[in-house]
Amino acid sequence: MAEHLDIVEGTKEEKYEVLYRQVVSLMEGETDCIANMANVSAMIQETFHFWWTGFYRVVDGVLVLGPFQGPLACTRIKYGRGVCGTAWKENKTQLVPDVEQFPGHIACSSASKSEIVVPLRRDGEVTGVLDIDSEYLATFDETDQKWLEKIAALF
Repeated sequence: MAEHLDIVEGTKEEKYEVLYRQVVSLMEGETDCIANMANVSAMIQETFHFWWTGFYRVVDGVLVLGPFQGPLACTRIKYGRGVCGTAWKENKTQLVPDVEQFPGHIACSSASKSEIVVPLRRDGEVTGVLDIDSEYLATFDETDQKWLEKIAALF
């Protein structure tokens, strides 16, 4: 890769533009979903330094922890539970400025203050989620949602 992952200068939008191009390049020709999830979570983490960045996969009717960067995480999440389970159930991105205000939030870490969860889809059906937590309130906005949905669509 010609471009370095961690852009010191630049807006959030500019960082996502570079990140997206790198993710497309990295995933091109790689068919192993787990490998792609591992690298993409590392790339997002390297670029933005969020508290926790990772994936959950739908396995046997439950979200199961996949590749991630950050501290210990919940291993299994039921359909409709917490922010991840809600994103799965509603099949739409959940943008949560304060997790304490989210009904049924699952506190895997008390350090998590805000969260964004983006569904991964195949043929319209949710196959997993991209979950990102921040230790700060209101970290995520429409810019994050737009670009993370573009990244999720690559899966």
